[in-house]
Amino acid sequence: MLKSLLSSSNRVHCITTVAPSLRVKHDSNSLFDAVGRLTGLTRRSPTNSLFRAFFCSDSSDGSGSGSESQPVVEVEEKGVESESDGSDSKASSAIVPAYPRPEDYLTVLALPLPHRPLFPGFYMPIYVKDPKLLAALQESRKRQAPYAGAFLLKDEPVTESSSSSEPEKSVYDIKGKELFNRLHEVGTLAQISSIQGDQVILIGHRRLRITEMVSEDPLTVKVDHLKEKPYDKDDDVIKATSFEVISTLRDVLKTSSLWRDHVQTYSQHIGDFNFPRLADFGAAISGANKLQCQEVLEELDVHKRLQLTLELVKKEMEISKIQESIAKAIEEKISGEQRRYLLNEQLKAIKKELGLETDDKTALSAKFRERLEPNREKCPPHVLQVIEEELTKLQLLEASSSEFNVTRNYLDWLTVLPWGNYSDENFDVIRAQTILDEDHYGLTDVKERILEFIAVGKLRGTSQGKIICLSGPPGVGKTSIGRSIARALNRKFYRFSVGGLSDVAEIKGHRRTYIGAMPGKMVQCLKNVGTANPLVLIDEIDKLGSGHAGDPASALLELLDPEQNANFLDHYLDVPIDLSKVLFVCTANVVGNIPNPLLDRMEVIAIAGYITDEKMHIARDYLEKTAREACGVKPEQVEMTDAALLGLIENYCREAGVRNLQKHIEKIYRKIALRLVREGSSNEPDISGKAVQPSDAKAEVDDESDHHAAANKTNVDAESVGNIGHESETSVQVDSVQTNDQPKDSKDATDNKEHQETEATKAVEKVLVDTSNLADFVGKPVFHAERIYDQTPVGVVMGLAWTAMGGSTLYIETTLVEQGEGKGALHITGQLGDVMKESAQIAHTLARAILLEKEPDNPFFANSKLHLHVPAGATPKDGPSAGCTMITSLLSLAMKKPVRKDLAMTGEVTLTGKILPIGGVKEKTIAAKRSEVKTIVFPSANRRDYDELTANVRDGLDVHFVDDYSQIFSLAFGYDDNNTGN
Repeated sequence: MLKSLLSSSNRVHCITTVAPSLRVKHDSNSLFDAVGRLTGLTRRSPTNSLFRAFFCSDSSDGSGSGSESQPVVEVEEKGVESESDGSDSKASSAIVPAYPRPEDYLTVLALPLPHRPLFPGFYMPIYVKDPKLLAALQESRKRQAPYAGAFLLKDEPVTESSSSSEPEKSVYDIKGKELFNRLHEVGTLAQISSIQGDQVILIGHRRLRITEMVSEDPLTVKVDHLKEKPYDKDDDVIKATSFEVISTLRDVLKTSSLWRDHVQTYSQHIGDFNFPRLADFGAAISGANKLQCQEVLEELDVHKRLQLTLELVKKEMEISKIQESIAKAIEEKISGEQRRYLLNEQLKAIKKELGLETDDKTALSAKFRERLEPNREKCPPHVLQVIEEELTKLQLLEASSSEFNVTRNYLDWLTVLPWGNYSDENFDVIRAQTILDEDHYGLTDVKERILEFIAVGKLRGTSQGKIICLSGPPGVGKTSIGRSIARALNRKFYRFSVGGLSDVAEIKGHRRTYIGAMPGKMVQCLKNVGTANPLVLIDEIDKLGSGHAGDPASALLELLDPEQNANFLDHYLDVPIDLSKVLFVCTANVVGNIPNPLLDRMEVIAIAGYITDEKMHIARDYLEKTAREACGVKPEQVEMTDAALLGLIENYCREAGVRNLQKHIEKIYRKIALRLVREGSSNEPDISGKAVQPSDAKAEVDDESDHHAAANKTNVDAESVGNIGHESETSVQVDSVQTNDQPKDSKDATDNKEHQETEATKAVEKVLVDTSNLADFVGKPVFHAERIYDQTPVGVVMGLAWTAMGGSTLYIETTLVEQGEGKGALHITGQLGDVMKESAQIAHTLARAILLEKEPDNPFFANSKLHLHVPAGATPKDGPSAGCTMITSLLSLAMKKPVRKDLAMTGEVTLTGKILPIGGVKEKTIAAKRSEVKTIVFPSANRRDYDELTANVRDGLDVHFVDDYSQIFSLAFGYDDNNTGN
């Protein structure tokens, strides 16, 4: 409604263009004077009579008022200029000549009004887009016949596909008979006041009704002039209705700012209004829709017209009240915030004048300079230059601009970095050795490399950054080694994982122009640690991803290349950063997954895993202590035997690392803690100074009555406690230790508990975990002995394999499917990879050659269909080191002779019988010891790898190094049946 009222094309204006000599001033009581004039009690002034003729040339026929129509008063037209001079806005241009009269026009041009009807006595600007119609209007005005008919356009039926702009456009497109059918019958005779371009100013005079169409283009119609029905101006009902209309209009004009431009006109000319004109005025200035206004225009009964207008102005009054309440609520809400804002601004201005506070930009610049000051001498010149330029730029930018925030964040990062700030390193080799031994057992290679790094730094007086890659199976302590190295070197430690990283921006940073841009991980690292020489642990570097955002592995080349990282360039900072003093430690499970260019820049240290002896030491010295403290159990409350710990390692935690072992030890201690709490044990002494001791060793909770009885029972001797510990299958064993502790106040204890024992000794219980009750804590064994056969049958040979979890033993089995002339073939199963399938074919070929040499008369391979299988078919297997094992298995079946007892072998074989070197010597050796293998066959080229193993790994093994399969044949089959047995 407001949009239609405010638009220039819809706004209905009351004529206010009067000559200065005719302008009349009224006081604020003019509305009440109008009431008297409407009732005939006040004499009409001559001045107002003159204005009436000008205000609307015969806008009322006077019927019903008992008087004839008044003739048009002629006003002197001196100084009136032509229309082309733009003098249409003058008062004289609105004066219509006395002859011909408006009522003489019975055929008029039809002007469609799209939004609101034109009421008599009001003017309305419209736009005429039809050139023929516009030319006809101009021609009529030149012929001294400036009148046309203004008729409201009916609404077109709205369809779902039509948009809101289509009906308005169709006004200018509709012509002829279609336009005639769309017009309302009742309209207004309108005087054409002026024409400026395609804008036509219309002034309403009297009501018309269309009778018939005369011509189509432009549309011309015949009309009848309508008059109001006769009415009695002294009728009390009409008077009361008009009084209510005037009263409501007064209230509306006071409260609503939308009708402020009507107040002067209304207060000046209300005295000349009769009842019909009052109804038209109220309907014209109301915000009613066009159909309601058209209904008022079509109503010829004055009383009904007044009632319709009263409804419209009453509704307008209600809308004004709602508008006023909404405005008041919003004003109250906003005024508080505005007041607070103004007071804050005044406070800032006062503080600035007094020198107590500077503005935001000055404060920011001061903060950045203060932050940079400690490192200014060490900061590179090119960085200082960039910082000064950005500070100058910050002062020139508006605080509300987006560039201001970008510059502020950029300066924040530039000034917070530790330019040239290095931590003091500790080059004490003895101290570093002690720290590394405290944190880790074994790992001699890693510790030796770190000590070498410290020794070189001590001799040179400074340390250079290196890139060390720790490779090994999960759980061997690669990440924790990084923390220990940082502690030994007195360096800050920072870790970030690149596993699955696929965005180059994580390494190199975003461009500053992006929204939410941030520097890369290395810049964030330097900000967090506060030094330029930290130890940075890049975890899971073998699991780098690659996506649409680039290849992070290639981005890491600049970071990890010693020749480039002295001038590492982050996309966000866009200034070189010196990372040459940073010690990078990378971790990986499989070195083969690292891209070769990246691997070439690293120094790889392999961590093969731990043998059983090493796991025992780690569990005793590190894991058990940590788990005990984490569960709140005291050392004197638990004892775990070596046999239980060995069984836990062998049957539950065989993998190369110790993470799973740690989980199982924590599980044991959690169950112990639960049992101690259930039995009423507490590590804190009670009020009397006595420790509350458990009285029942069962792991399960008994019935409530039995539990309370057991908890209150204190007369328990060592023998009874030991017996209780063995009553249940799920119970834990308990040892009883006698102590001489006795409460000081024994007399009070006797008075309170008469049934307590009077002995001076008391039993302190200790939970014992051994092989008999280990399954109660950790469940059934997960692993069984890898050694399936105590006596290896014909066609079965044990091989050694490397896996990402460490080493393992696996059997290769060959059996005969069928025999027949020329049926020699080989079938392979066990989910073998392409390399192992090729090894099987090579083994089959070489075995036939060897059998032909050893037993020329044996046609086994030529006439036998064989099936070679590697157990654990659910596990994928691939690699070249099973060749000699497959040959031995095939020959064992062909010669019907089992291989030597306690023998395991590994090695890649060629078609000529040469044995090539393999990898994973330590892992395979550990797997052989775990399976209680005494004799191992390695390629001769791996002798050096074996010699580097520690003594405890090599202890008890008979290792043979071979370079031709004939040597393996002698070891596997050249034993004495009568002497050694099988």
